[in-house]
Amino acid sequence: MIRYQILLEYEGTQFNGWQIQKSGNSVQKKVQLVLSKLLRKRIKIHGAGRTDKGVHSLEQSAHFDTQEKIINIPNLIKSLNFFLNKNQISILKIKKKNLNFHARYSAKKRTYKYLIRNNLSPSVINKNREWHIINILDIEILRKGAKKFVGTHDFSTFRASNCNAKSPIRTIYKVKVTKNKSSIEIKFVSKSFLKSQIRSMVGCLKYLAEKKWTKKKFDNVFNSKNRNNCAPLAPPCGLYLEKITY
Repeated sequence: MIRYQILLEYEGTQFNGWQIQKSGNSVQKKVQLVLSKLLRKRIKIHGAGRTDKGVHSLEQSAHFDTQEKIINIPNLIKSLNFFLNKNQISILKIKKKNLNFHARYSAKKRTYKYLIRNNLSPSVINKNREWHIINILDIEILRKGAKKFVGTHDFSTFRASNCNAKSPIRTIYKVKVTKNKSSIEIKFVSKSFLKSQIRSMVGCLKYLAEKKWTKKKFDNVFNSKNRNNCAPLAPPCGLYLEKITY
């Protein structure tokens, strides 16, 4: 048995998410089908992160096993991209790993970023790749709110109602907010996140930064540990899985 890591980029708009589902189009399903066809073996890939419907990835990590060594990895990457690029998927790298490596369980950090366009006019080109917000966001208030998330907390307020995680406790190592003209980027780093956690947190930060909520209200929502108090989810189009660190 030989194990390979595969790094891939995808534009998530047309997919129902990363993970194979009973119905609908998934990134995992599409890559598995093409990989199995090219290697002439039934291949199953295991991803590091389960991105939701409409969420993008700049560098998703996954692994798969084969019985035989892949002789020409560059040619395999070219062939995969020939079939997958039309589906907005690009294979970036394939690397041989030892059998102890697991794309999901070996991960030490996951980095996501959320992109916001904060001005009057939406972008046609980036329509499905950022959240357009007309109301002016106070960037300093947003930064102060984002600091609240750093550390080990009970994130019950920000987990989806159908989240299957055993515990709502998570540790966020870093949240960084940057602004360039009308573009705002919020970067989150943690070992793992709850289902819909990032989009829930961004939705609450929006309410705070546009002054729909006071800082006290924001803190009360955070501390309530009650999903019903959360602001509406930020749309998936602005969310990117940026990197998995091992």
